[in-house]
Amino acid sequence: MDTATSKAKDEAQIRKLMENWADALKGRDIDKMMANYSPDVVVFGFAPPLQLKGADQYRQNWIEFFNALEGRIGYETRDLEIITHGDIAFSHFLNRINAKMKGSDDGEGNWMRVTVCFRKIDGRWLVTHEHVSCPIDGRTGSAVLDLEP
Repeated sequence: MDTATSKAKDEAQIRKLMENWADALKGRDIDKMMANYSPDVVVFGFAPPLQLKGADQYRQNWIEFFNALEGRIGYETRDLEIITHGDIAFSHFLNRINAKMKGSDDGEGNWMRVTVCFRKIDGRWLVTHEHVSCPIDGRTGSAVLDLEP
């Protein structure tokens, strides 16, 4: 298989992984979501703590998030880019999770910046690092959550 064909195949596999993850999120299927992560994943999420180490810790973070929600979960992605090289790949994109927190009237999510790193392990792409962030106002130190792509 030539390099271009191999890269296209790898990119298609990663896109499918990301689509499956989004479907699992919307369906609150924690097992399906976590099947995409390596056991030693490191996550820099939007919410505390500063970092999560390992799939077990990240699973608990998602369980707590799901327990804090009511109603349906929406998810959208914009400006997805995927770059592959051998057994390493990364993607960056904007995303928004629309979900109503219990006791809240607002179910409209905020756009976040996301970078995801992948490794092909035993022939299968897995997430090894995930980083979610939002811009910070340099004068106030506050998160800027009302930006639109």
